[in-house]
Amino acid sequence: MRIALKIAYDGSKFYGFQRQPEVRTVEGEIIRALQKLGIIETPDKARFRGASRTDRGVSAFCNVVSFNTENPKLAQPRILNHHLKDIWVLGAAQVSEDFHPRFHARGKTYRYYLLDEGFDLRLMEECGRLFLGEHDFSNFARLEKGKSPVRRITKLEILKKDDIIVIEISGESFLWEMVRRIVTALKLCGLGVFSVDEIGAMLELKVSRKIPPAPAENLVLWEIKYENLNFDIDRYSLEKARKEFFERYSFAAVRASLFRDFYTALL
Repeated sequence: MRIALKIAYDGSKFYGFQRQPEVRTVEGEIIRALQKLGIIETPDKARFRGASRTDRGVSAFCNVVSFNTENPKLAQPRILNHHLKDIWVLGAAQVSEDFHPRFHARGKTYRYYLLDEGFDLRLMEECGRLFLGEHDFSNFARLEKGKSPVRRITKLEILKKDDIIVIEISGESFLWEMVRRIVTALKLCGLGVFSVDEIGAMLELKVSRKIPPAPAENLVLWEIKYENLNFDIDRYSLEKARKEFFERYSFAAVRASLFRDFYTALL
């Protein structure tokens, strides 16, 4: 039987998604738990696959992995979550034998979180509209040999939540560092460092020096869309995840308030 898992994780605790020797990765921890429980023997025999190999520091609210197993009863969120730390299995589904979480995905949505530094939101939104549709993103990605630099952005929204700006970007697929470099372009445009026309020119012309990627820690893989795939959500695991998310949120919120007072006291 082939099983797919919907997972969330705190990317700041890992050296990226893809397993690597002698460092802690998301994929490595999941495989370790599956092997410990006897759900799979080896990742190769189980045809273990992931939807997105997120970079070091990047988090996910929805990434997907799949594998074959002869022990599907053990491949349940509430069981797996007892053997995982900084990773939460939010749902499970039985899928077809040919299911591949990467190649069967119909679209992805990322969110990037920025502290408002006095950005001109109107300019950011105007700049954001440039990226909609199909473009050659050579100047806004770290290119990999053999991959086309052409991608399609279906949605780009800039949302303000108190003093935080959330940039939400959806597309069919993305190049390496593409979202983070687009975020830098939007940020520089919002600060007046680059004009909208200058950013637009970068979508049309080759440049000698690319815009650098924004830090990975503020990026979240928010959603992956599939046709006819519905995950069974375990309520116990959901409540456990909510509790652990709140603990991390409350710790970070208090620390943020502390350093805000440090900062304002020195003005």
